[in-house]
Formats: sequence, structure tokens, C-alpha cells
Amino acid sequence: MRFASDNRAGAMPEVIEALAAEGAHFGGAYGEDRATLELTALLGEVFEHDVTVFPVMTGTAANALVLAALCDPWGGVACHREAHIVVDECGAPEFYGGGLRLVTLPGDHGRMDPAALEALLTSGARDDVHQTPMQAVSLTNLTESGTTLDADQTAELCALAHRHGLATHLDGARFANAVVGTGLSPADLTWRAGVDVLVLGGTKNGCIAAEAVVCFDRTLIPTFERRRKRGGHLASKMRFVSVQLLASIRDERWLAAARHANDHAVALSASLAAIPSIEIIHPTQGNQVWVSAPVSQVDEWRAGGAQFYDSPDAGGDRGRTTVRLVTSFSTTVEDVSGFVTLADTGASVEGAKA
Repeated sequence: MRFASDNRAGAMPEVIEALAAEGAHFGGAYGEDRATLELTALLGEVFEHDVTVFPVMTGTAANALVLAALCDPWGGVACHREAHIVVDECGAPEFYGGGLRLVTLPGDHGRMDPAALEALLTSGARDDVHQTPMQAVSLTNLTESGTTLDADQTAELCALAHRHGLATHLDGARFANAVVGTGLSPADLTWRAGVDVLVLGGTKNGCIAAEAVVCFDRTLIPTFERRRKRGGHLASKMRFVSVQLLASIRDERWLAAARHANDHAVALSASLAAIPSIEIIHPTQGNQVWVSAPVSQVDEWRAGGAQFYDSPDAGGDRGRTTVRLVTSFSTTVEDVSGFVTLADTGASVEGAKA
């Protein structure tokens, strides 16, 4: 019953095999290698677009370096108030961006409110030397609430950004889950909707340490290359990052892995929703299930061996708390059924006490 994070899952067998095979021979350094060239070509096919690809080992570095490339040190990035770059990256965008500012906006279920973005961009602050000029918009898909942004929602936000001269960044740590969850193509959810740069996640979906910055706007290339090197994220043996992504994306393995995770999350969510004491907080559209339940019941889940994280805003409202359950490519039917049995038993005990 391991639902703490997809970061805790292992790696696809194909990824391990690819690393072992690559380790058996010499190859080019700093991205001048067969695997990185093949990865660029493959992602060009996946996204139906001429792309430039920069493999990076962590999502935090990828996001922060992209935003630093998009903004001046005095510039601002509009993002959702629960975005990973705000809540979970320890000021990395500000650090790599030399002081850039993250401006947070509201929105239900992790999705930025277009009206709030428009209000920010029409406030006139960009023309005032005393204010922070907005220079980029950062979106997340899947969102931090486990919901998807479909093509129309993405396009509306990107159009607002472009209308005001801002660049657009998409944090796609769980992008594969979003593709599967929406049923749309990678192209529909990115450049066709107005995304300039995507951080394509691999680590949460079967890789060991592999993300890819996918540039649809080539004007960003020289700046990003220098920033990646200066920031210490130009891996000399980059081919070992690239082969992970190659192995996971070939034959649509990345989508199969995401579909497995999503299907198990949907099954878990549906079963938990049928238990009277449990409330599903956000729509389950990817591989995350957000649950509100009595504190005593949640304690029983942990005592029974289940692993999960509390929500950052988990409180004691009426004796309840909120937790996040995350499935992965390696989640099993037994994980789901075991947790549902544990939750149902705990609910029965809670009901008997009441």
C-alpha cells in the first residue's frame, strides 16, 4: 500500500537494461552522443514539431533554469499558488533567476484562474519602474491537485500570456499522466495550445533521474545552454540521462506506464468515494487521489501499513484531515484492494464509535 509518491517507485526494466547496455561502451560527452541525438529526433516525432531537447537530471533544475532563461532578474513569473515551483523547490527559480519573482494566482483544483491572470496582466505594473514586470507564465500539467489542463484551458492561458508579451512554460513532471488523462496528443497539450517550453518528466514515470527540457521556441536555446552549464547541470555523461528517456518513450512505454498509474488511481478513488466517512477533494484525472477523512481513521491507515503524505494544508477541521495518495507504474491491484479494505474497516470502526 505504497501511495506516498511516484518518486518512490523503482525504474522500468527497459530503463535498467538501457543503462547497462550504454555502460558497455564509450560514447560522446556533454550531449554530443548518439543517444541524445536519437532522443531529440524521437521527441520531434512525439510532439510533431521540430524541437530542441536538453536532458537534465532533476525537475527542479529544469524548471528553474527555464524560468531563468525566460525572465530578467527583475522580472516576474505568474503561476498557481500551489505550483511546485512555489511550494516544493526551495526558492530554486529565484536562485537561478538571480532574483526573479514568482507571483501566485488562485484557481480551483490546481488550475490557474484566467480572470485572475488577466487582471494581473492588465494592472499596468509592467510600465511602472517601481513594480515587477511580468515576463512569463508557468503552468503545470498534471496540476498539483492531480487534475488535467485540457487543450482549450491551456490555450486560453497561453493566449493571455502571449497577448501581453509573456513567454509560457509548462511543468510536465507528470505530463504523461495528463496526456493519458485527457486523451489528447502531446502536441495538442503543448505547442498547439501555445506552450513555448515544456519540462517533460521522466523520473516520476519509470526513469531514475531524467527530465527533458523541450524547446518549441528556438530563440531560448543560446541562453538556456549557457545557464545549464553555469548552473552545474550540463552532465558530461549525458548519454546516460538520454538513454533513460529513450527507453521509456520508445514504443509508447511512457504512456502505458502513465495509463497503468491513472487506472489504479481512478479505481482507488471510486472505491474510497463509496465510503461515507471519506470525501474526494479534487477530481481524479491522473495518478493522484486527494482524500479528506477523520484524523483517527487516517491514523488507522498508517498503523495498518499504508504510506502516503499529508496535504500541506491538512488541518484539524472538525477532526478531519486531508491526505494525498499517489499511484505509479508499479502500483498493483493488491495495493489498491488492500488500502480500500483497510479504509472500509476503519470507517466501520469509526461509525461504530459514533
